[in-house]
Amino acid sequence: MRRAGAALCLVLGLGLIGGAVAGALINHGPGGEPPVADGSPEAFARARQVWREAPVDQLFPRTLSAKAAGPGGADRAWTRIGVAAPSGCAGAFDPLLARVLAPAGCVKVLRATYVDSTSTTVTTVGLVVTAGDASAMRALNQRWSDEHLGERSDLIPKAVAFAGTPAASFGDPQRGSWDVQVSADLPFVVYGVSGFADGRAVPDRQPADKATASGQTTTPAQAGLGFDATGVASAVDDRLHATVSAELHPSTTGPEK
Repeated sequence: MRRAGAALCLVLGLGLIGGAVAGALINHGPGGEPPVADGSPEAFARARQVWREAPVDQLFPRTLSAKAAGPGGADRAWTRIGVAAPSGCAGAFDPLLARVLAPAGCVKVLRATYVDSTSTTVTTVGLVVTAGDASAMRALNQRWSDEHLGERSDLIPKAVAFAGTPAASFGDPQRGSWDVQVSADLPFVVYGVSGFADGRAVPDRQPADKATASGQTTTPAQAGLGFDATGVASAVDDRLHATVSAELHPSTTGPEK
């Protein structure tokens, strides 16, 4: 990556610069934990400002790792290779996915791309800051689950390529697996979309839930692309929830170090 381009990409807007978090341990289990926000307009408004104030390394750590989170229980690790400037939702999604997310509104989209430890796969992770209130997010979360929207191959987020990196050719045809996580208690949608670092197209793309299932023989499943999409998205989602918890409940919790 050209030095000037790299410097520009690491600026995410007001306040989202600097900080230092060496890595993050993925701990994204099933639900059942108490909500981070209480659903009040005040809590949602405060949570919505976190992206402006948190250091880039806090939301998108330079490295991510997870034990037994790959095919066959293998450990996984990823390194950040680029951070895009914040943008609006226009152009960030395929048209149909943009329409599905539209009821929650959009304030900003923040994105970064990671490469795995073998430089074989690349994964773009996105953080959508929504304009919706608590009821809008609950409705979107419920619809996403009830209609199994995460399984549809026409609802895939777009990848972000970075020149001079393993993700230089990461475009629409290279998307192999994806995972979209709609928060029910915060104004955020987090997603991951993965592909191959050599730029090959993936004709048999598959959602992460299916690509990580036992017995799958598709290209995404065999390559572990579903594990990448879910692993990176879940890690960033965990970081986001911890950061918001520290903001809303400063005396009881803080972001994971």
